[in-house]
Amino acid sequence: MWRLVISRLGAGLLVAWGSATAAFLALHALPGRVEDILAGDLDYPGLREAIAAEWGLDRPLWEQYLGFLARIASGDFGTSYELRQPVARVVLAQLWPTVELALAAGVLALLFAVVVATLTSGRGRIARAAASTLELVFASTPVFWLGILLLMAFSFTLRWFPVSGAADWRALVLPATALALPTAGLLAQVLREAMERALEQPFVVTVRARGLGELRLRLRHVLRHAALPVVTLGGWIIGGLLGGAVITEKVFGRPGLGTVTLNAVLSQDAPVVLAVVLLAAFIHVAASTLLDLLYALIDPRLKAS
Repeated sequence: MWRLVISRLGAGLLVAWGSATAAFLALHALPGRVEDILAGDLDYPGLREAIAAEWGLDRPLWEQYLGFLARIASGDFGTSYELRQPVARVVLAQLWPTVELALAAGVLALLFAVVVATLTSGRGRIARAAASTLELVFASTPVFWLGILLLMAFSFTLRWFPVSGAADWRALVLPATALALPTAGLLAQVLREAMERALEQPFVVTVRARGLGELRLRLRHVLRHAALPVVTLGGWIIGGLLGGAVITEKVFGRPGLGTVTLNAVLSQDAPVVLAVVLLAAFIHVAASTLLDLLYALIDPRLKAS
């Protein structure tokens, strides 16, 4: 088990190093001087000289690269010259609203998928067809369109939830639902097919012969065997939730990385954009590494191998 943990952590660190290297190369491959790119639209005396000194642009490229990696490893993403404050402070100040939205949407999507797949797997054709149609509609509907529909129904008409902001839990319900439904539609389809394959395995006959109820059979035994395909999609799900959160935050007027990123792009605040891109890559790498380790807990055969 320890060999598996070490190998997965090593692979995750390697991918994180590759992401940081790609960001460094992309920054230097862009047309124009690096200090002009980092300065964006700003132009006041001494700015570019200060940027060159802060980023060590007067040193050889390999020294700049090592310094860049050292700064990223220490959490120093430079300074936002547009906002006149450290990039890490700008990003961390808006990180939790995005994480909160993505976590809430992920939990809702997983609950929806488990309930629908458990109730419809191995059932009649009508129930499966109805569930498949609903899942297809959710999976193919854009997040922003779902958000607009939810706002029209539950904010403008019924006035159950606020239109924008992040004041309390009520302001989280509609954004999380809009972000969760497309993911839930795909997860439910994958999970139901996996559960139907698991229901055909010999162990199901043995468990039923012991008198275990159908619902407990599905939740305690079949669901565990069907969880591997869902874990396989974990990296894609996390990336989709983070990417969808950017759009969802704008539709519902929520604070978060989406607002920060959009403002940084519009104002050409390159250090902030670079930090958000690297942060998203690191989160994806960390989540994928944890999911690889979770594989061994779900399927003991992987631990043995």
